Amino acid sequence: MGKETGFLEVDRRERDYIDPDKRLKTYKEFILQPSDDVLREQASRCMNCGIPYCHNGCPVNNIIPDWNHLVYEDDWKNALDVLHSTNNFPEFTGRICPAPCEAACTLNITDEPVTIKSIECAIVDRGWEEGWIEPQIPEKQTGKTVAVVGSGPAGLAAAQQLARAGHAVTVFEKSDRIGGLLRYGIPDFKMEKQLINRRAVQMEAEGVNFRTSAEVGVEISFESLKENFDAVVLAGGAEEPRQLEIPGAELPGVRLAMEFLTQQNKRNAGDDELRAAPRGTLTATGKHVIVIGGGDTGSDCVGTSNRQGAASVTQLEIMPKPPEHEDKALTWPDWPVKLRTSSSHEEGVERDWSVLTKRVIGADGVVTGLECIRIEWNGREFTELEGSEFILKADLILLAMGFVGPKRRGLLDRAGVDLDGRGNIAANTQDYTTSEENVYACGDMRRGQSLVVWAIREGRQAARAVDEALMGASVLPR
Repeated sequence: MGKETGFLEVDRRERDYIDPDKRLKTYKEFILQPSDDVLREQASRCMNCGIPYCHNGCPVNNIIPDWNHLVYEDDWKNALDVLHSTNNFPEFTGRICPAPCEAACTLNITDEPVTIKSIECAIVDRGWEEGWIEPQIPEKQTGKTVAVVGSGPAGLAAAQQLARAGHAVTVFEKSDRIGGLLRYGIPDFKMEKQLINRRAVQMEAEGVNFRTSAEVGVEISFESLKENFDAVVLAGGAEEPRQLEIPGAELPGVRLAMEFLTQQNKRNAGDDELRAAPRGTLTATGKHVIVIGGGDTGSDCVGTSNRQGAASVTQLEIMPKPPEHEDKALTWPDWPVKLRTSSSHEEGVERDWSVLTKRVIGADGVVTGLECIRIEWNGREFTELEGSEFILKADLILLAMGFVGPKRRGLLDRAGVDLDGRGNIAANTQDYTTSEENVYACGDMRRGQSLVVWAIREGRQAARAVDEALMGASVLPR
């Protein structure tokens, strides 16, 4: 390493944010990237440890010590090459990945981990600014054709890798724009959508053909894909939301988080209200909003509600409040359970834990409140605490309780592929094959609700498996 004592001399310094009162007035990203000198100092904290556990903590196995060293040496272009060797879209992960690599950092045992995520983001942003990122056009075409269903991170990664191997790739996306959850599930203030558009231009130059508003199983038959393509990759994500099964949940003021987030992203993209909200406008403006679900999607609903001018925002979580600090001796290098406060939480929200919802209260078809009760969790089951009932005022209740698997209607009903016990497409992580010949599955559609970085990993690995099956061998990295 360039500076073996860096971790002893330099304290961790994260990226700064624009003040909440300013950033709440816009849907633009609000991270303030450190200067190159600060980033070089932060990179010097990488310890040259004998076993870099960050490699295993990162699902795409980023070669983190190498590009940290190159940043310290001010060799940004080679750092970008090393970063791209394992990750097709580091500008996505550098913004929205929770950074399990940092939890696994060896320095995290006794100190604060290296700022891996911010350095990763700075490398790729520098690459775009300098014009170093260009289409990688294959020298020759194989004559093989591949259909990729879904343009989320798994589908995009698979498509790009397959195109670079020389195959003719067509990506089918049911929405009007590509990106999947990246496009319509992640708020713009966390990741602006020009980042997706920029990659799409690169991929089109590499030979990828995108077909939007083309839902396989509805507008396009699955059988036609099998007949007209040499291989089909199913990368449609896990979009079936967990439902709230309590009295009153059918009221129109109880809505899914994805509908709420999608509408705002469409408005930000310039869509008129008819196109952004075909089922009717859904906003938090002037309302008392309750978000059920304590994860990232719930946090995104909090940030969006505050930007829309909600009267109040409350976020409920069924599980107990996590500890503020993990016991590193017990958890490292695994992902720890600890209290996580997002930038959206810092913008204003009331958070409550160990809360079970019992009934949505309404009058004349309008939501007016939510009846709840406090519970205890003993590691196996919940117990309601007698006499702990309470009612929260509510005009809008957003359901952000996660996803239970891929949607069956349409594609899966017609694809005929076997499903596993959780309702995901059954496929292993060696060759990603399904029960149907020449049909592969990867990402959340195969593994269930997960991280963007896992989707990219599976898309890359599935691409290699397809390439190997079509050509007998593959030079694509696994």
